[in-house]
Amino acid sequence: MPKMKTHKSSKKRFRVTATGKIMRGQAGRSHLNQKKTSQQKRRLDSYTEISTANLGKVLEGLPYLKHAR
Repeated sequence: MPKMKTHKSSKKRFRVTATGKIMRGQAGRSHLNQKKTSQQKRRLDSYTEISTANLGKVLEGLPYLKHAR
């Protein structure tokens, strides 16, 4: 059976922590920033854990992910 291919955009969008959590960047920072407060923009800079509802789909695109829960 051939090897499974990694979904390249998923590889770029998600990262895995040392404890095995899958993190994603937050949306809403690319434009229309003038009306957002500095606090809002700082909060959007950080990464957040993906929801359990989306975990299956993310893992489908990353078949060789070693540390996922």
